[in-house]
Amino acid sequence: MALCDRSVVAVELKQYQRGRRSCLPQLYPISKAAQLWRRQHVNTPTSQSNNKKCSKMSPPEKGTEKEQAVQMSLLEAGVAEGANDSLQNGNAPYNPHLHRQLVHPTTNKETLIHLLKGSLGTGILAMPFAFHNAGLILGLFGTIFIGSLCTYCLHVLVRCQYKLCSQMKIPVLSYPMTLQVALEQGPPFLRWAAPFASHLINFFLIVYQLGICCVYIVFVASNIKEVIDVYVESSLDLRWYMLALLLPLILLNYVRNLKLLAPFSTVANLLTFVGLGLVLYFVFAEGLPGLEDRKLVGSVQGIPLFIGTTLFALEAVGVILALENNMKKPASFGGYTGVFNQAMSIIVALYAGVGACGYLKYGADVKGSITLNLPNESVLAQAVKIMFSLAIFITYALQCYVPVDIIWNNYLKSKYEKHSKSLLIELGVRTMLVLTTFVLAVAVPRLELFISLFGALCLSALGLCFPALIEMCVEWRNSPGPFLYLKDLLIFIFSLVALVIGTSLSLKEIVHSFQEP
Repeated sequence: MALCDRSVVAVELKQYQRGRRSCLPQLYPISKAAQLWRRQHVNTPTSQSNNKKCSKMSPPEKGTEKEQAVQMSLLEAGVAEGANDSLQNGNAPYNPHLHRQLVHPTTNKETLIHLLKGSLGTGILAMPFAFHNAGLILGLFGTIFIGSLCTYCLHVLVRCQYKLCSQMKIPVLSYPMTLQVALEQGPPFLRWAAPFASHLINFFLIVYQLGICCVYIVFVASNIKEVIDVYVESSLDLRWYMLALLLPLILLNYVRNLKLLAPFSTVANLLTFVGLGLVLYFVFAEGLPGLEDRKLVGSVQGIPLFIGTTLFALEAVGVILALENNMKKPASFGGYTGVFNQAMSIIVALYAGVGACGYLKYGADVKGSITLNLPNESVLAQAVKIMFSLAIFITYALQCYVPVDIIWNNYLKSKYEKHSKSLLIELGVRTMLVLTTFVLAVAVPRLELFISLFGALCLSALGLCFPALIEMCVEWRNSPGPFLYLKDLLIFIFSLVALVIGTSLSLKEIVHSFQEP
Protein backbone atom coordinates (compact mmCIF):
# COMPACT_ATOMS: atom_id res chain seq x y z
CA MET A 1 0.00 0.00 0.00
CA ALA A 2 1.04 3.58 -0.63
CA LEU A 3 3.38 5.44 1.66
CA CYS A 4 2.34 8.92 0.54
CA ASP A 5 -1.04 8.39 -1.06
CA ARG A 6 -2.98 10.47 1.48
CA SER A 7 -0.64 13.42 1.06
CA VAL A 8 -1.35 13.29 -2.67
CA VAL A 9 -5.09 13.19 -2.01
CA ALA A 10 -4.91 16.07 0.47
CA VAL A 11 -2.86 18.24 -1.86
CA GLU A 12 -5.28 17.54 -4.72
CA LEU A 13 -8.24 18.45 -2.52
CA LYS A 14 -6.70 21.71 -1.35
CA GLN A 15 -5.75 22.63 -4.90
CA TYR A 16 -9.30 22.15 -6.05
CA GLN A 17 -10.62 24.14 -3.10
CA ARG A 18 -8.35 27.03 -4.00
CA GLY A 19 -9.22 26.78 -7.65
CA ARG A 20 -12.98 26.64 -7.19
CA ARG A 21 -13.19 30.10 -5.61
CA SER A 22 -14.06 31.46 -8.97
CA CYS A 23 -17.20 32.71 -10.64
CA LEU A 24 -16.58 30.34 -13.54
CA PRO A 25 -19.03 27.58 -12.52
CA GLN A 26 -21.86 30.12 -12.20
CA LEU A 27 -21.64 31.10 -15.87
CA TYR A 28 -23.39 27.98 -17.06
CA PRO A 29 -26.75 26.43 -16.13
CA ILE A 30 -26.40 23.29 -14.04
CA SER A 31 -28.67 20.48 -12.96
CA LYS A 32 -30.32 20.13 -9.55
CA ALA A 33 -27.92 17.33 -8.68
CA ALA A 34 -25.00 19.61 -9.46
CA GLN A 35 -26.51 22.39 -7.36
CA LEU A 36 -26.80 19.97 -4.45
CA TRP A 37 -23.18 18.92 -4.92
CA ARG A 38 -22.02 22.53 -4.89
CA ARG A 39 -23.99 23.33 -1.76
CA GLN A 40 -22.28 20.41 -0.02
CA HIS A 41 -18.76 20.85 -1.37
CA VAL A 42 -18.23 24.33 -2.77
CA ASN A 43 -20.04 26.71 -0.46
CA THR A 44 -17.13 27.46 1.83
CA PRO A 45 -17.07 30.90 3.51
CA THR A 46 -14.69 32.21 0.86
CA SER A 47 -16.58 30.75 -2.05
CA GLN A 48 -19.90 32.05 -0.69
CA SER A 49 -18.64 35.60 -0.87
CA ASN A 50 -17.61 34.97 -4.46
CA ASN A 51 -20.96 33.37 -5.25
CA LYS A 52 -22.75 36.51 -4.10
CA LYS A 53 -20.88 38.42 -6.75
CA CYS A 54 -21.57 35.73 -9.31
CA SER A 55 -25.27 35.47 -8.51
CA LYS A 56 -25.88 38.77 -10.26
CA MET A 57 -24.56 37.30 -13.51
CA SER A 58 -26.96 35.48 -15.80
CA PRO A 59 -25.71 32.51 -17.78
CA PRO A 60 -25.05 33.27 -21.44
CA GLU A 61 -27.29 31.59 -23.96
CA LYS A 62 -25.74 28.62 -25.68
CA GLY A 63 -24.32 29.20 -29.11
CA THR A 64 -24.32 33.00 -28.79
CA GLU A 65 -21.41 35.34 -29.26
CA LYS A 66 -21.54 36.09 -25.54
CA GLU A 67 -20.89 32.45 -24.64
CA GLN A 68 -18.06 32.20 -27.14
CA ALA A 69 -16.56 35.38 -25.71
CA VAL A 70 -16.66 33.88 -22.23
CA GLN A 71 -15.00 30.70 -23.48
CA MET A 72 -12.35 32.72 -25.30
CA SER A 73 -11.56 34.64 -22.12
CA LEU A 74 -11.12 31.31 -20.33
CA LEU A 75 -8.69 30.19 -22.99
CA GLU A 76 -6.71 33.39 -22.67
CA ALA A 77 -6.56 32.89 -18.91
CA GLY A 78 -5.23 29.35 -19.40
CA VAL A 79 -8.19 27.73 -17.64
CA ALA A 80 -9.39 25.74 -20.62
CA GLU A 81 -6.10 24.85 -22.21
CA GLY A 82 -6.54 22.56 -25.16
CA ALA A 83 -10.20 23.45 -25.68
CA ASN A 84 -9.84 24.98 -29.14
CA ASP A 85 -11.81 22.15 -30.69
CA SER A 86 -14.72 22.85 -28.34
CA LEU A 87 -14.95 26.48 -29.44
CA GLN A 88 -15.56 25.47 -33.00
CA ASN A 89 -18.87 23.98 -31.95
CA GLY A 90 -21.09 26.17 -29.80
CA ASN A 91 -23.16 23.16 -28.70
CA ALA A 92 -20.19 21.01 -27.69
CA PRO A 93 -20.90 18.89 -24.57
CA TYR A 94 -19.51 20.00 -21.24
CA ASN A 95 -15.96 18.71 -20.79
CA PRO A 96 -15.02 18.47 -17.08
CA HIS A 97 -11.32 18.37 -17.95
CA LEU A 98 -11.48 21.92 -19.30
CA HIS A 99 -13.03 23.33 -16.13
CA ARG A 100 -10.64 21.91 -13.55
CA GLN A 101 -8.80 24.86 -12.08
CA LEU A 102 -5.53 23.47 -10.73
CA VAL A 103 -2.79 25.46 -9.06
CA HIS A 104 -0.05 22.89 -9.67
CA PRO A 105 -1.23 20.29 -12.20
CA THR A 106 0.97 17.26 -12.70
CA THR A 107 2.45 16.16 -16.01
CA ASN A 108 2.11 12.64 -17.37
CA LYS A 109 5.59 11.73 -16.16
CA GLU A 110 4.95 13.12 -12.67
CA THR A 111 1.66 11.21 -12.45
CA LEU A 112 3.42 8.00 -13.49
CA ILE A 113 6.04 8.53 -10.78
CA HIS A 114 3.34 9.19 -8.16
CA LEU A 115 1.54 5.97 -9.13
CA LEU A 116 4.73 3.92 -8.89
CA LYS A 117 5.79 5.60 -5.66
CA GLY A 118 2.38 4.99 -4.12
CA SER A 119 2.61 1.24 -4.76
CA LEU A 120 5.71 0.63 -2.67
CA GLY A 121 4.93 -0.11 0.96
CA THR A 122 3.81 -2.89 3.26
CA GLY A 123 1.74 -4.45 0.48
CA ILE A 124 4.63 -5.43 -1.75
CA LEU A 125 6.55 -6.76 1.27
CA ALA A 126 3.61 -9.12 1.98
CA MET A 127 3.47 -10.60 -1.55
CA PRO A 128 5.83 -13.55 -0.81
CA PHE A 129 3.43 -14.64 1.95
CA ALA A 130 0.54 -14.28 -0.50
CA PHE A 131 2.36 -16.66 -2.87
CA HIS A 132 2.83 -19.04 0.06
CA ASN A 133 -0.98 -19.20 0.35
CA ALA A 134 -1.64 -19.58 -3.38
CA GLY A 135 1.37 -21.51 -4.62
CA LEU A 136 3.94 -20.38 -7.18
CA ILE A 137 2.02 -20.94 -10.45
CA LEU A 138 -1.38 -19.92 -9.13
CA GLY A 139 0.21 -16.93 -7.44
CA LEU A 140 1.76 -15.68 -10.68
CA PHE A 141 -1.39 -16.05 -12.75
CA GLY A 142 -3.56 -14.86 -9.86
CA THR A 143 -1.53 -11.67 -9.41
CA ILE A 144 -1.76 -10.90 -13.13
CA PHE A 145 -5.51 -11.62 -13.17
CA ILE A 146 -6.31 -9.56 -10.07
CA GLY A 147 -4.04 -6.75 -11.24
CA SER A 148 -5.74 -6.69 -14.65
CA LEU A 149 -9.18 -6.78 -13.04
CA CYS A 150 -8.34 -3.95 -10.65
CA THR A 151 -6.93 -1.90 -13.52
CA TYR A 152 -10.06 -2.41 -15.59
CA CYS A 153 -12.42 -1.54 -12.71
CA LEU A 154 -10.53 1.65 -11.95
CA HIS A 155 -10.74 2.59 -15.64
CA VAL A 156 -14.49 2.04 -15.37
CA LEU A 157 -14.66 4.24 -12.27
CA VAL A 158 -12.74 7.10 -13.90
CA ARG A 159 -14.80 6.86 -17.09
CA CYS A 160 -18.12 6.87 -15.22
CA GLN A 161 -16.99 9.78 -13.07
CA TYR A 162 -16.25 11.73 -16.25
CA LYS A 163 -19.69 10.98 -17.71
CA LEU A 164 -21.49 12.04 -14.55
CA CYS A 165 -19.44 15.24 -14.28
CA SER A 166 -20.26 16.01 -17.90
CA GLN A 167 -23.97 15.50 -17.28
CA MET A 168 -23.96 17.59 -14.09
CA LYS A 169 -21.66 20.26 -15.54
CA ILE A 170 -19.18 20.14 -12.68
CA PRO A 171 -15.41 19.59 -12.97
CA VAL A 172 -14.94 16.77 -10.48
CA LEU A 173 -16.84 14.30 -8.29
CA SER A 174 -15.59 12.47 -5.22
CA TYR A 175 -15.92 8.70 -5.04
CA PRO A 176 -18.84 8.80 -2.54
CA MET A 177 -20.71 11.36 -4.64
CA THR A 178 -20.05 9.34 -7.81
CA LEU A 179 -21.84 6.32 -6.35
CA GLN A 180 -24.66 8.46 -4.96
CA VAL A 181 -25.35 10.27 -8.25
CA ALA A 182 -25.04 7.01 -10.22
CA LEU A 183 -27.69 5.36 -8.04
CA GLU A 184 -29.93 8.42 -8.35
CA GLN A 185 -29.80 8.10 -12.13
CA GLY A 186 -29.81 4.31 -12.20
CA PRO A 187 -32.64 1.77 -12.34
CA PRO A 188 -35.66 2.71 -10.19
CA PHE A 189 -35.29 -0.33 -7.92
CA LEU A 190 -31.82 0.89 -6.82
CA ARG A 191 -32.60 4.56 -6.24
CA TRP A 192 -33.71 4.01 -2.66
CA ALA A 193 -30.06 3.29 -1.79
CA ALA A 194 -28.73 6.61 -3.15
CA PRO A 195 -28.98 8.57 0.14
CA PHE A 196 -26.91 5.90 1.89
CA ALA A 197 -24.27 5.54 -0.82
CA SER A 198 -21.86 8.23 0.34
CA HIS A 199 -22.04 6.96 3.93
CA LEU A 200 -21.33 3.41 2.73
CA ILE A 201 -18.26 4.50 0.78
CA ASN A 202 -17.08 6.59 3.73
CA PHE A 203 -17.51 3.58 6.02
CA PHE A 204 -15.32 1.36 3.86
CA LEU A 205 -12.72 4.12 3.43
CA ILE A 206 -12.57 4.68 7.20
CA VAL A 207 -12.29 0.97 7.98
CA TYR A 208 -9.69 0.44 5.28
CA GLN A 209 -7.48 3.35 6.38
CA LEU A 210 -7.72 2.34 10.03
CA GLY A 211 -6.79 -1.17 8.94
CA ILE A 212 -3.69 0.18 7.22
CA CYS A 213 -2.78 1.98 10.44
CA CYS A 214 -3.16 -1.31 12.36
CA VAL A 215 -0.85 -2.99 9.86
CA TYR A 216 1.66 -0.16 10.28
CA ILE A 217 1.74 -0.51 14.07
CA VAL A 218 2.34 -4.27 13.88
CA PHE A 219 4.93 -3.82 11.13
CA VAL A 220 6.98 -1.18 12.93
CA ALA A 221 6.84 -2.98 16.28
CA SER A 222 7.81 -6.35 14.74
CA ASN A 223 10.82 -4.98 12.86
CA ILE A 224 12.07 -2.91 15.80
CA LYS A 225 11.77 -5.92 18.10
CA GLU A 226 13.87 -8.07 15.76
CA VAL A 227 16.65 -5.47 15.70
CA ILE A 228 16.66 -4.90 19.47
CA ASP A 229 16.60 -8.63 20.24
CA VAL A 230 19.95 -8.98 18.47
CA TYR A 231 21.68 -6.69 20.98
CA VAL A 232 19.55 -7.09 24.11
CA GLU A 233 18.57 -10.43 25.57
CA SER A 234 14.96 -9.76 26.29
CA SER A 235 11.74 -11.74 26.41
CA LEU A 236 9.54 -8.67 26.03
CA ASP A 237 6.31 -9.40 24.19
CA LEU A 238 5.66 -7.63 20.90
CA ARG A 239 2.80 -5.70 22.51
CA TRP A 240 5.22 -3.77 24.73
CA TYR A 241 6.91 -2.40 21.64
CA MET A 242 3.50 -1.32 20.36
CA LEU A 243 2.85 0.43 23.66
CA ALA A 244 6.13 2.31 23.29
CA LEU A 245 4.89 3.58 19.91
CA LEU A 246 1.53 4.79 21.20
CA LEU A 247 2.44 8.23 22.54
CA PRO A 248 4.66 9.18 19.55
CA LEU A 249 1.87 8.12 17.18
CA ILE A 250 -0.71 10.21 19.06
CA LEU A 251 1.54 13.27 18.97
CA LEU A 252 2.33 12.69 15.29
CA ASN A 253 -1.38 12.50 14.52
CA TYR A 254 -1.93 15.90 16.14
CA VAL A 255 -0.24 17.53 13.14
CA ARG A 256 -3.18 19.12 11.34
CA ASN A 257 -1.27 20.71 8.47
CA LEU A 258 0.02 18.04 6.11
CA LYS A 259 2.46 20.49 4.56
CA LEU A 260 4.54 20.12 7.72
CA LEU A 261 4.86 16.41 6.99
CA ALA A 262 5.72 16.81 3.31
CA PRO A 263 9.53 16.84 3.82
CA PHE A 264 9.29 13.77 6.06
CA SER A 265 7.13 12.04 3.44
CA THR A 266 9.87 12.62 0.88
CA VAL A 267 12.40 11.05 3.25
CA ALA A 268 10.02 8.11 3.81
CA ASN A 269 9.74 7.52 0.07
CA LEU A 270 13.52 7.58 -0.32
CA LEU A 271 13.97 5.11 2.54
CA THR A 272 11.36 2.83 1.00
CA PHE A 273 13.03 2.76 -2.41
CA VAL A 274 16.46 2.06 -0.89
CA GLY A 275 15.04 -0.52 1.51
CA LEU A 276 13.24 -2.39 -1.27
CA GLY A 277 16.42 -2.49 -3.31
CA LEU A 278 18.30 -3.99 -0.36
CA VAL A 279 15.55 -6.56 0.19
CA LEU A 280 15.96 -7.70 -3.41
CA TYR A 281 19.72 -7.86 -2.83
CA PHE A 282 19.20 -10.33 0.05
CA VAL A 283 16.76 -12.37 -2.04
CA PHE A 284 19.18 -12.81 -4.95
CA ALA A 285 22.52 -12.59 -3.10
CA GLU A 286 23.05 -16.33 -2.72
CA GLY A 287 20.83 -17.44 -5.57
CA LEU A 288 17.35 -18.94 -5.51
CA PRO A 289 16.73 -22.57 -4.54
CA GLY A 290 14.91 -25.04 -6.79
CA LEU A 291 11.22 -25.86 -6.90
CA GLU A 292 11.49 -29.13 -4.95
CA ASP A 293 9.94 -27.89 -1.70
CA ARG A 294 7.74 -25.15 -3.17
CA LYS A 295 4.01 -25.51 -3.76
CA LEU A 296 2.92 -24.79 -7.33
CA VAL A 297 -0.75 -24.59 -6.33
CA GLY A 298 -1.80 -23.80 -2.77
CA SER A 299 -4.70 -25.09 -0.73
CA VAL A 300 -8.28 -24.01 -1.38
CA GLN A 301 -8.38 -22.32 2.02
CA GLY A 302 -5.32 -20.24 1.17
CA ILE A 303 -6.71 -18.78 -2.07
CA PRO A 304 -9.09 -16.25 -0.42
CA LEU A 305 -6.24 -15.12 1.83
CA PHE A 306 -4.10 -14.67 -1.28
CA ILE A 307 -6.84 -12.59 -2.95
CA GLY A 308 -7.22 -10.38 0.13
CA THR A 309 -3.47 -9.78 0.41
CA THR A 310 -3.11 -9.04 -3.31
CA LEU A 311 -6.04 -6.61 -3.28
CA PHE A 312 -4.53 -4.88 -0.26
CA ALA A 313 -1.23 -4.53 -2.09
CA LEU A 314 -2.52 -3.43 -5.50
CA GLU A 315 -5.55 -1.25 -4.85
CA ALA A 316 -5.38 2.48 -4.23
CA VAL A 317 -8.77 3.89 -5.24
CA GLY A 318 -8.44 7.28 -3.59
CA VAL A 319 -5.00 7.85 -5.06
CA ILE A 320 -6.10 6.97 -8.59
CA LEU A 321 -8.98 9.45 -8.64
CA ALA A 322 -6.93 12.18 -7.00
CA LEU A 323 -4.06 11.82 -9.46
CA GLU A 324 -6.36 11.75 -12.49
CA ASN A 325 -8.20 14.84 -11.22
CA ASN A 326 -4.92 16.70 -10.79
CA MET A 327 -3.39 15.95 -14.20
CA LYS A 328 -2.54 18.69 -16.66
CA LYS A 329 -3.71 16.41 -19.48
CA PRO A 330 -6.21 14.01 -17.88
CA ALA A 331 -7.14 12.56 -21.28
CA SER A 332 -3.70 10.87 -21.24
CA PHE A 333 -4.60 8.93 -18.08
CA GLY A 334 -6.70 6.27 -19.82
CA GLY A 335 -6.26 4.40 -23.05
CA TYR A 336 -4.34 1.22 -23.86
CA THR A 337 -1.00 3.02 -23.65
CA GLY A 338 -2.11 5.66 -21.14
CA VAL A 339 -0.35 6.65 -17.95
CA PHE A 340 -2.44 4.36 -15.76
CA ASN A 341 -1.85 1.24 -17.86
CA GLN A 342 1.87 1.96 -18.01
CA ALA A 343 2.04 2.27 -14.21
CA MET A 344 -0.10 -0.79 -13.50
CA SER A 345 1.93 -2.93 -15.93
CA ILE A 346 5.10 -2.07 -14.02
CA ILE A 347 3.41 -2.48 -10.62
CA VAL A 348 1.86 -5.89 -11.40
CA ALA A 349 5.16 -7.15 -12.84
CA LEU A 350 7.04 -5.89 -9.78
CA TYR A 351 4.58 -7.43 -7.33
CA ALA A 352 4.53 -10.77 -9.16
CA GLY A 353 8.34 -10.81 -9.31
CA VAL A 354 8.86 -9.94 -5.63
CA GLY A 355 6.16 -12.41 -4.57
CA ALA A 356 7.52 -15.29 -6.65
CA CYS A 357 11.20 -14.72 -5.83
CA GLY A 358 10.50 -14.12 -2.15
CA TYR A 359 8.52 -17.36 -1.90
CA LEU A 360 11.19 -19.28 -3.83
CA LYS A 361 13.82 -17.93 -1.42
CA TYR A 362 12.12 -18.63 1.91
CA GLY A 363 9.41 -21.19 1.08
CA ALA A 364 7.13 -22.22 3.92
CA ASP A 365 9.16 -20.10 6.35
CA VAL A 366 8.17 -16.83 4.67
CA LYS A 367 6.55 -14.36 7.07
CA GLY A 368 3.91 -11.66 6.81
CA SER A 369 6.57 -9.18 5.73
CA ILE A 370 9.67 -10.36 3.89
CA THR A 371 11.79 -8.00 6.03
CA LEU A 372 11.18 -10.36 8.95
CA ASN A 373 12.96 -13.12 6.99
CA LEU A 374 16.17 -11.16 6.58
CA PRO A 375 19.11 -12.48 8.66
CA ASN A 376 19.10 -10.84 12.08
CA GLU A 377 22.88 -11.01 12.48
CA SER A 378 23.48 -8.91 9.35
CA VAL A 379 23.99 -5.21 10.07
CA LEU A 380 22.73 -4.37 6.58
CA ALA A 381 19.53 -6.34 7.22
CA GLN A 382 19.07 -4.49 10.50
CA ALA A 383 19.46 -1.20 8.61
CA VAL A 384 16.75 -2.30 6.16
CA LYS A 385 14.35 -3.03 9.00
CA ILE A 386 15.06 0.32 10.65
CA MET A 387 14.62 2.17 7.35
CA PHE A 388 11.26 0.57 6.66
CA SER A 389 10.15 1.09 10.26
CA LEU A 390 10.99 4.78 10.12
CA ALA A 391 9.30 5.21 6.73
CA ILE A 392 6.12 3.43 7.85
CA PHE A 393 6.07 5.34 11.15
CA ILE A 394 6.15 8.69 9.32
CA THR A 395 3.44 7.55 6.93
CA TYR A 396 1.09 6.61 9.77
CA ALA A 397 -0.05 10.23 10.12
CA LEU A 398 -0.73 10.48 6.38
CA GLN A 399 -2.86 7.32 6.43
CA CYS A 400 -4.73 8.34 9.57
CA TYR A 401 -5.52 11.72 7.97
CA VAL A 402 -8.20 10.08 5.83
CA PRO A 403 -10.54 8.82 8.60
CA VAL A 404 -9.95 12.04 10.53
CA ASP A 405 -10.89 14.09 7.48
CA ILE A 406 -14.01 12.02 6.71
CA ILE A 407 -15.31 11.83 10.27
CA TRP A 408 -14.57 15.44 11.21
CA ASN A 409 -15.55 17.25 8.01
CA ASN A 410 -18.56 15.12 7.07
CA TYR A 411 -20.10 14.33 10.43
CA LEU A 412 -18.74 16.50 13.26
CA LYS A 413 -17.47 19.83 11.92
CA SER A 414 -20.90 21.37 11.32
CA LYS A 415 -21.87 20.54 14.90
CA TYR A 416 -18.71 21.58 16.73
CA GLU A 417 -17.04 24.10 14.40
CA LYS A 418 -18.26 27.09 16.42
CA HIS A 419 -17.83 25.36 19.76
CA SER A 420 -15.45 27.09 22.16
CA LYS A 421 -13.45 23.86 22.49
CA SER A 422 -13.58 22.86 18.83
CA LEU A 423 -9.83 22.23 18.65
CA LEU A 424 -9.85 20.01 21.75
CA ILE A 425 -12.74 18.00 20.33
CA GLU A 426 -10.89 17.48 17.06
CA LEU A 427 -7.74 16.41 18.90
CA GLY A 428 -9.90 14.06 20.96
CA VAL A 429 -11.19 12.46 17.74
CA ARG A 430 -7.63 12.06 16.49
CA THR A 431 -6.60 10.47 19.79
CA MET A 432 -9.51 8.02 19.74
CA LEU A 433 -8.67 6.88 16.22
CA VAL A 434 -5.06 6.19 17.17
CA LEU A 435 -6.21 4.32 20.27
CA THR A 436 -8.61 2.26 18.13
CA THR A 437 -5.82 1.14 15.81
CA PHE A 438 -3.56 0.48 18.79
CA VAL A 439 -6.12 -1.72 20.57
CA LEU A 440 -6.79 -3.75 17.41
CA ALA A 441 -3.07 -4.21 16.78
CA VAL A 442 -2.45 -5.30 20.38
CA ALA A 443 -5.41 -7.69 20.28
CA VAL A 444 -4.21 -9.41 17.09
CA PRO A 445 -0.48 -8.79 16.47
CA ARG A 446 -0.48 -10.81 13.23
CA LEU A 447 0.59 -8.75 10.24
CA GLU A 448 -0.55 -11.19 7.55
CA LEU A 449 -4.04 -11.56 9.06
CA PHE A 450 -4.67 -7.81 9.12
CA ILE A 451 -3.52 -7.45 5.53
CA SER A 452 -5.76 -10.21 4.17
CA LEU A 453 -8.72 -9.15 6.32
CA PHE A 454 -8.82 -5.50 5.27
CA GLY A 455 -7.92 -6.32 1.69
CA ALA A 456 -10.83 -8.75 1.38
CA LEU A 457 -13.30 -6.66 3.38
CA CYS A 458 -12.71 -3.17 2.00
CA LEU A 459 -10.96 -3.39 -1.34
CA SER A 460 -13.25 -6.06 -2.75
CA ALA A 461 -16.00 -3.48 -2.31
CA LEU A 462 -14.15 -0.25 -3.12
CA GLY A 463 -12.04 -1.55 -5.99
CA LEU A 464 -14.32 -4.10 -7.68
CA CYS A 465 -17.91 -4.17 -6.46
CA PHE A 466 -18.80 -0.46 -6.51
CA PRO A 467 -17.20 0.38 -9.89
CA ALA A 468 -19.22 -2.43 -11.51
CA LEU A 469 -22.39 -1.17 -9.83
CA ILE A 470 -21.67 2.42 -10.88
CA GLU A 471 -21.20 1.43 -14.53
CA MET A 472 -24.49 -0.49 -14.60
CA CYS A 473 -26.31 2.53 -13.19
CA VAL A 474 -24.63 5.07 -15.47
CA GLU A 475 -25.13 3.06 -18.67
CA TRP A 476 -28.57 1.57 -18.12
CA ARG A 477 -30.42 4.46 -19.85
CA ASN A 478 -28.37 3.84 -23.00
CA SER A 479 -29.57 0.23 -23.30
CA PRO A 480 -26.02 -1.11 -23.54
CA GLY A 481 -27.03 -4.69 -24.20
CA PRO A 482 -26.54 -7.95 -22.29
CA PHE A 483 -22.73 -8.07 -22.52
CA LEU A 484 -22.16 -5.07 -20.23
CA TYR A 485 -24.69 -6.32 -17.68
CA LEU A 486 -23.20 -9.82 -17.74
CA LYS A 487 -19.65 -8.51 -17.39
CA ASP A 488 -20.48 -6.17 -14.51
CA LEU A 489 -22.62 -8.80 -12.84
CA LEU A 490 -19.74 -11.30 -12.93
CA ILE A 491 -17.38 -8.71 -11.43
CA PHE A 492 -19.99 -7.85 -8.80
CA ILE A 493 -20.47 -11.52 -7.85
CA PHE A 494 -16.71 -12.21 -7.81
CA SER A 495 -16.11 -9.23 -5.51
CA LEU A 496 -18.89 -10.27 -3.14
CA VAL A 497 -17.57 -13.84 -2.98
CA ALA A 498 -14.05 -12.54 -2.32
CA LEU A 499 -15.41 -10.20 0.35
CA VAL A 500 -17.50 -12.77 2.18
CA ILE A 501 -15.16 -15.77 1.98
CA GLY A 502 -11.94 -13.76 2.42
CA THR A 503 -13.30 -11.84 5.39
CA SER A 504 -14.75 -14.93 7.07
CA LEU A 505 -11.54 -16.96 6.67
CA SER A 506 -9.41 -14.06 7.93
CA LEU A 507 -11.68 -13.68 10.97
CA LYS A 508 -11.52 -17.44 11.53
CA GLU A 509 -7.71 -17.29 11.51
CA ILE A 510 -7.82 -14.34 13.91
CA VAL A 511 -10.05 -16.27 16.30
CA HIS A 512 -7.72 -19.25 15.98
CA SER A 513 -4.76 -17.02 16.87
CA PHE A 514 -6.35 -16.30 20.25
CA GLN A 515 -6.36 -20.02 20.99
CA GLU A 516 -2.65 -20.41 20.28
CA PRO A 517 -0.35 -20.40 23.35
